Amino acid sequence: MRLYKKEGNSLEILSFPNDEVEKGDYLLVEDSNTNRKLITQVIDVQFASVPGLLEELLRDSTAEEQIYGNNFDPLGVSSHINHIQDARMLICKIRGTMLNDRLRASSSWLPSRSKSGITKIPINSLLAHVGVNKSLPIKIGETKDDSPLNITAHDLDGRLNIITGKKGTGKSHLSKLLVLGLVDYSATVVVLDLNGEYTGLGYSAKGGGNEYSDRVCVLSPGANFRVSLSKMDLGVMLKILVHALALPGTSTREFKHIWKSLCQQGKFTLQDLGDAIRKSSCNMHVRDALFSRYYSLVNSGFFTDNEELATGFEKLFEKTKKDGGVLVINLKDVSSVDRQIVLEYTLGSLVKLLGQWKIKSVFLFAEEAHLYLRETYWEDIVTRMRHFGLFTNFVTNQPDTIKENIYRQADSIFLFNFTNERDLETVSKAARVDAETVKSIAQELPPHHCLLIGNAVKDFPVMVKVRALDIKTMGQTRLFFTKN
Repeated sequence: MRLYKKEGNSLEILSFPNDEVEKGDYLLVEDSNTNRKLITQVIDVQFASVPGLLEELLRDSTAEEQIYGNNFDPLGVSSHINHIQDARMLICKIRGTMLNDRLRASSSWLPSRSKSGITKIPINSLLAHVGVNKSLPIKIGETKDDSPLNITAHDLDGRLNIITGKKGTGKSHLSKLLVLGLVDYSATVVVLDLNGEYTGLGYSAKGGGNEYSDRVCVLSPGANFRVSLSKMDLGVMLKILVHALALPGTSTREFKHIWKSLCQQGKFTLQDLGDAIRKSSCNMHVRDALFSRYYSLVNSGFFTDNEELATGFEKLFEKTKKDGGVLVINLKDVSSVDRQIVLEYTLGSLVKLLGQWKIKSVFLFAEEAHLYLRETYWEDIVTRMRHFGLFTNFVTNQPDTIKENIYRQADSIFLFNFTNERDLETVSKAARVDAETVKSIAQELPPHHCLLIGNAVKDFPVMVKVRALDIKTMGQTRLFFTKN
């Protein structure tokens, strides 16, 4: 391999057929005259453009059609010509410079063309050299050179991460792997499960419980997940009424007055709340607005007056403090309105408990969050809630539904295959990677392979095949035509 051209942070390297280099590989350019080295990544492989090559190929193809028998090559130059015709140009991105074995982000240095040696670097050697933290490892899978690739639980702690790719590429599988990896280190995880895909985390693929059975709690709203009005915080209830049920401001003020008067009586029920609204001396339109929201709360089945049936978040988190655990909020069979009620309660309660230091921190995994999280929550989760200890991981197959400022603040992106140019353009807005790398590599990723970008791999994009998990698969598409 030989250096050919450098423009900005892009490098073009001339390669020959015997050089086994593929897209995604890392190359080290070492100048023998200095102590500097360039770390580059191959993002595309093209045929080298040689002057007169097209004419030569046309001449060869014409000769092959007219001449039969053995080729006559008295000077023995055909092998050299074929070598030149098969030469490749490696389009690379400079990822960093090494000076005296210390990594720097600069790409301004220009190595010698004639005295530079170019070698392929194993991914694990590269990551070890740049100082990847080895404590609390979570095994993701294998790299192109079949070596195991780990990230650490620290890479998810206090971070904002995005898992994205088109349908059926393995996003949810990777998300489950990260969830269980965090639980291995006694973390508390909450999953907003839109399609019931995480309800099998506590079961092995062959059936029966697995090692996580005692640490996975599936909460189904209206069944084993219900709350008591008398134990609810007014702030959380107002979020439900305003954001989930669109209660107007005037009616909200009246509701606050009613709620506070009921709280003075101590314990109160759904019936008490309905009677208080009925006896209220407010405007008729305000009363009607309050009644319509009241009946929405009652009909959701999420609220109960039976204290034994009520599920308190605080008690659930008490069980996860020692050994960690997963709370899966199963939203599969919940209507859109009721789903909003449950989510407002869940997020509001989480922030309240985190603010009171009743729980240390929570890792939140939101599947297809654009379908149920109101837009104001995007920025709220990314900024304010992050400081409270709520660390979010978005999982989606529609990257354009996530706002641009979230991509720019994302610490790590786990990118699966996308062929749609618009989707790739959206993901390429992330501050952690250049657009060319995303567009070139992501289009050719096979199923269950992803491109890791950002803090988890110290800003060195890495292709990895995600490993299998011994858990019960849920959320599969039910087919009419099945294989025998």
